[in-house]
Amino acid sequence: MRIDFLGAINEVTGSKFLVTTQSNIKILLDCGMYQGKGLDTDAMNRDLGFNIEEIDVLILSHAHIDHSGLIPYIVKNGFKGKIYCTHGTRDLCSIMLPDSGKIQETDVVDFNKKRSRIGLPAISPIYTLRDAFASLKYFISMPNNLKIQIEDGVQVMFSDTGHMLGGSAITLYITENGKETVLTYTGDIGRYNKYLLKDPDVFPQSDYIITESTYGNREHEKINIAEEKLAQIVQETCVQNLGKLLIPSFAIGRSQEIIYILNKLKKAKRLPDVPIFVDSPLAISATDIYRLHTECFKDDIVDMIHTEKDPFGFDNLFYVRTKEDSKRLNTTNRPCVIISASGMMEAGRIKHHLANNIENRRTTVLVVGYCAPTTLGHKIASGEKKVSIYGNIYQVNAQVREIDALSGHGDYIEMHRYLSCQDKSKVKNVFLVHGERDVQEDYKNYLESNGFQNVSIPVFRESFQI
Repeated sequence: MRIDFLGAINEVTGSKFLVTTQSNIKILLDCGMYQGKGLDTDAMNRDLGFNIEEIDVLILSHAHIDHSGLIPYIVKNGFKGKIYCTHGTRDLCSIMLPDSGKIQETDVVDFNKKRSRIGLPAISPIYTLRDAFASLKYFISMPNNLKIQIEDGVQVMFSDTGHMLGGSAITLYITENGKETVLTYTGDIGRYNKYLLKDPDVFPQSDYIITESTYGNREHEKINIAEEKLAQIVQETCVQNLGKLLIPSFAIGRSQEIIYILNKLKKAKRLPDVPIFVDSPLAISATDIYRLHTECFKDDIVDMIHTEKDPFGFDNLFYVRTKEDSKRLNTTNRPCVIISASGMMEAGRIKHHLANNIENRRTTVLVVGYCAPTTLGHKIASGEKKVSIYGNIYQVNAQVREIDALSGHGDYIEMHRYLSCQDKSKVKNVFLVHGERDVQEDYKNYLESNGFQNVSIPVFRESFQI
């Protein structure tokens, strides 16, 4: 058996890992899009590193675009196999992939302008809204903790990672020459003791593990700090400074968690009487899907859903659907909270909110998740005083705050806790992916000092025979 490491190698986007059995069955684990690399992004997304028509089956860990975003592209270009995932992942992909297709169609216009300025020819979108809808017919969903056969000699089982709704580790049971090898790909690992989702579950004893390392040298704030800090920041921005609080947030997962915390603060009478706007059509659709998947929630959240009106709705909370209503938010000077995608501030409605408000000293920009090094979000979070938005330069006069506790990724202690369900003496190799190289080196040392015997950091398109 061979593993080819084709994406999210020494970086955090573009997850793709190809498993080829001795009988030449080709299993693709995730098919993620590269994001935030400017002019290089398009070429990287089109250069997959494998022959699409040779892929027999695709198994998807979760719906985030850096893990699922190239599925319409490979279907458009010849993939005809089945796509296995959990029920929650299927339902989220049904809104996220068409949304991504629409973005590809829109962004290619500005992208081609940039190409033209440097003498490069125009290109077509990598895929369209129509392509995204066409890809959905290949999805087959299944629950966690159910082992099924997907190919001759190949079985798969999902187990909850608590990263996002439907997010799960993938365990493959591959039998070759009468011997079974167990390979687990963790996908992204969530945090423990979150507000909404269950804690990460244990996964089966494995011979080989492919695992993320995003925060491999960082310890997060305790989750309960998020509630206190958010209440404080809303008070300071909207009451003391009479300003707007902009919360760039991933439409799926982070937005729902923030809404729930604000609901909790509202019930406790700890939230000032200011309007709160969720300005992301995708987040609105995702929230509807969240209501359908109580199997992913903690028991107290399930009880709340059954006994209360709505954990994702309360007085002064408004869901903004139209572009016109979104634009109107920029014409009011009334203090308010605006939750809008995308989390890395590279796309979506948050960009026009930033363009209209980032130079105002009364504004606060609250960073609540990971921003890749090349993104607008990272530039703002790291303290740059001038940033480019829609090709125009803006002075960053707004206050920039961060709540690290809301990260959807576990820190190095939590990731090790997740891996600790394994008998380390039986794990032949751990492969670190989805992380920056210096972070991975630190995490490798930490894992080895805690009993894992062989920890590898693959390089881009490296192959391992196992």
